[in-house]
Amino acid sequence: MKDDIGHRSVFISDLHLGSKHCKDKELLKFLQEVRTKKLYLVGDIIDGWRLKKKWYWPDDHNRIIKQLIRISKYAEVYWISGNHDEFLRTVPTINIGNIETHNRMVHVGVDENKYLVVHGDMFDYLMRTKFGKRIMYIGDWGYDRLINFNYLLNKVRAFFGYKPWSLSKFLKRKAKIATNFIGEFETQMINYARMKKYDGIICGHIHHAEIRQHDEIKYMNDGDWCESCSALIEDHEGNWFIKYYQPL
Repeated sequence: MKDDIGHRSVFISDLHLGSKHCKDKELLKFLQEVRTKKLYLVGDIIDGWRLKKKWYWPDDHNRIIKQLIRISKYAEVYWISGNHDEFLRTVPTINIGNIETHNRMVHVGVDENKYLVVHGDMFDYLMRTKFGKRIMYIGDWGYDRLINFNYLLNKVRAFFGYKPWSLSKFLKRKAKIATNFIGEFETQMINYARMKKYDGIICGHIHHAEIRQHDEIKYMNDGDWCESCSALIEDHEGNWFIKYYQPL
C-alpha cells in the first residue's frame, strides 16, 4: 500500500480484537505498511463483550497489539474507548506504552478546524436504556450469524471465481430500518457538533464508512475491520478520504 506512506492522520475503529470476525490478517498488514504522524483508534478496539462470553485471542491479535506499540514509538497513538471496550471508561486516562487512552478527543486539522473524535455509542439511542442494551446484545448475536453466513457464502463465490460480497452492507443499503438508523445517528452527531461549536465530528460504531458535509459541519465515520477494512485518512494538504484496504 505504497500510497499510504506519509499521512498526517489515520483513524480506524471497530477492530473487535477478541472476536473471530476481526479481519486480523488484513489489519496486521495494514498496520505494518501504514505511515502516519497520528493514529487514532476510535473505539471497539478490543471486544470485551465477546471475551466475557468466550475467550478468543489468536496469535495475530497479539501481533496487532505489538504493532500498535511499535507505531507509538514514532507516531502519536490515541485509543478512544467504545462500548465494546468500555472497561477503559472505568479508570482515569492511562498509557499503554506510548498509547494514550481517552473517552473523547479534539483533532485539529490542517485547515485548523476542530473535529470532535468519539466512538459514537453515546449517540445510539439503543445504548441509553437497559432495554435498549438488551436489544443490542440480541443484535450482536444476529450480526455474528450474519457474518458467519457471509463467510461461507464468499467461500462458495470464490470457488466459482466471484469476488467477495458483503451481505450486511447490502442489507444496510436496502433495509429501511437500517437506513433510518444510520440517518438518525448522523443527525444526532451533527447536531451535537454544532451545539458544541465544533467544525466536524469523527466516529465509528455503526460499521458504515462515510464522509458527508452537512452545511458547516463535516461528518466522518471511519468504518470497521470486520467487513470493510476501512480507514479515514487526512493527508498533509488537509484532504480527507476513506481508504479501503481490501474492499468487499
